[in-house]
Amino acid sequence: MKLQESRKKILVTGGAGFLGSHLCEKLLANGHDVLCVDNFYTGQKSNISSLIGNPYFEVLRHDVCFPLYVEVDEIFNLACPASPVHYQFDPVQTTKVSVHGAINMLGLAKRTKAKILQASTSEVYGDPEVHPQTEDYWGKVNPIGIRSCYDEGKRCAETLFFDYRRQHQLGIKVARIFNTYGPRMQVNDGRVVSNFIVQALKGEDITIYGDGSQTRSFCYVDDLIEGLVGLMNTPHETTGPINLGNPNEFTIKELAEAIIELTGTRSELVFMPLPSDDPRQRQPDISLAKRELGWEPKVQLRQGLVKTVEYFDSILK
Repeated sequence: MKLQESRKKILVTGGAGFLGSHLCEKLLANGHDVLCVDNFYTGQKSNISSLIGNPYFEVLRHDVCFPLYVEVDEIFNLACPASPVHYQFDPVQTTKVSVHGAINMLGLAKRTKAKILQASTSEVYGDPEVHPQTEDYWGKVNPIGIRSCYDEGKRCAETLFFDYRRQHQLGIKVARIFNTYGPRMQVNDGRVVSNFIVQALKGEDITIYGDGSQTRSFCYVDDLIEGLVGLMNTPHETTGPINLGNPNEFTIKELAEAIIELTGTRSELVFMPLPSDDPRQRQPDISLAKRELGWEPKVQLRQGLVKTVEYFDSILK
């Protein structure tokens, strides 16, 4: 098949964000036309500056809370602030982005008969009562807490996606993304990996909320993007939700100690009270991703942290 015949027009909402910009790069490398849509609330032009000038890449400033009229073959719906600092700053707008954004992108997919992928989150599991988390677990989520705008917004978006499939036979894919890290994370996004690295590089004390025994599973961005693309390329009957994340579990204290070692900092660990509704354990069961996508992470934590530290070191100088 000639390249032109296989070239798709692909829309990436939130395309100037951390994950979105890496996804745009991957799709361009795979030979597609990419339309990056972002309102630049948390997305950054610097993330996509290297793509400007590529004849197959286009940027559109747009808020997905409003309808969008374009012609596309596939849609990756990544638009939503994803760190607590950002999504708690304007929680009402966060819910709107998740819900109205999903409705508008599903409407676009319905009109254009495009396949559409929803970037959901491990936060739909809340503070889980089962460990590790499998896709058939319904979660334990506080519907009225300070994190609810994000958790419940994403849960509602999943509901909309499956209702559109049942009601309109839409080709949907739902990925539940677990903690992802790597270059282009924001310095001030409040996520644990970026927080620790920035504090370490600045020689500041490293702030751990709680006693550091709570666990997370950290997936390097390149692995995550491979999973998203792989899920989009599955047959119509494969909808998900599918967990995408690294099943290797680490305590927050172990993460901090690894970053101290890699940066050579003299930073000390400082312990602060645990925020409200902060999950105690987070680890994906990726059996479904292995079976349906042939996917599992390849980059180990230390290897990915080296690349991430290098990135932050370059932008903090």
